[in-house]
Amino acid sequence: AGLYIQGMQAGRTSMFRHHAITLAGDIADRIRANPTALADYGTSTGDDSHGCVAGTVNCTPAEMADTDVEQWTDQVEDALPGGAVTITVDNGPTPPTAQISVSWTEPGQAQAPSYTITIPVLPL
Repeated sequence: AGLYIQGMQAGRTSMFRHHAITLAGDIADRIRANPTALADYGTSTGDDSHGCVAGTVNCTPAEMADTDVEQWTDQVEDALPGGAVTITVDNGPTPPTAQISVSWTEPGQAQAPSYTITIPVLPL
C-alpha cells in the first residue's frame, strides 16, 4: 500500500512538472514573438481587456504583453495547484534575457517545487 501511494505521488509530481515545463515554454515563445515588449513582460501584472486576441484591435507590443501574461497566468493557475509565476528581465547581457519561473504547491512538501528557465531574447 505504501509503494502504491508513493507511486501515485510520484506520478502527480511528474504531471505537475510536465505542466510547468510546457507553460514556461509557452510564455518563452510569446516573449520571443514580441521582443520589443521585453521590459513589459517583466513588469506586467496581466490585463486581457485590450481585445488583442479577438482580432478587432491593433494592439501595441505592450498591450500584447499584458494579454500574454494574463492568459499565461490563468493557464498556470488552472494547471498547477497554488501556481505562481514570475518573469525577470535582465537587460545587462547581449542579448537581453528573461528568466521565467513557475512554482506550485505539493501536499507533504515543505518547499514549493519550481521550474525556472532563462532565455535570450533577440531583437527583431
